[in-house]
Amino acid sequence: MRIIGRFITVAVVVLALAGQGLVHGNDLGTYGETFDIAEVDLLKMLGAKLKKAEQSGQIDQLNQQFAATARRHIEEPPAVQGVVHTTTPKSWLFDPSIVVPRDFADQNGRVFAHAGERINPLERLPTYDKTLVFIDGSDPAEVKFALSIRKKLGAERTLIILTGGAPMTLMRANKVPVYFDQQGILVQKFGITQVPATVERQGNLLKISEVRP
Repeated sequence: MRIIGRFITVAVVVLALAGQGLVHGNDLGTYGETFDIAEVDLLKMLGAKLKKAEQSGQIDQLNQQFAATARRHIEEPPAVQGVVHTTTPKSWLFDPSIVVPRDFADQNGRVFAHAGERINPLERLPTYDKTLVFIDGSDPAEVKFALSIRKKLGAERTLIILTGGAPMTLMRANKVPVYFDQQGILVQKFGITQVPATVERQGNLLKISEVRP
């Protein structure tokens, strides 16, 4: 927490002293004498402005506002754009194979994956049986849908992933772990545009289904 606090303080000082008007256009003002550019001792000037800002309490205020913003993003991250509630159910198969970009070797130097080789991870994970459930966490019907799948398949086999809503609130209310698809990386990877959606293994492929709750 101390490291985070220092980082926030530095960020606040740099932006404020650069005249960015961080909080609703507020300006920290001009502290001390103004100098011709050629005469400025930058470190002394910054030090003087920082001291004035600290004495006025503005640094603490800005720190608190940064912390509050960070908490809001943790409690309810920005919803993934381009994902809507399912109106037209559909399903398709997804091949998770990748092309190895370079040789990979173990600690003994034995190459186990060669550059250009196409590898399907599921072929090397025969016991993988997890189901990913993508939902909009702000929709009670979708939350109920995800919890029903978790109850049916079991906690170990189910991962609930939000594209919207408040993950911390859901975890506290339902006592289950949930995840958030930050920046929509997973839905973009799988081509998901509607939720609820499930991703489950079918042989050495993944079956993706966009369904109604």
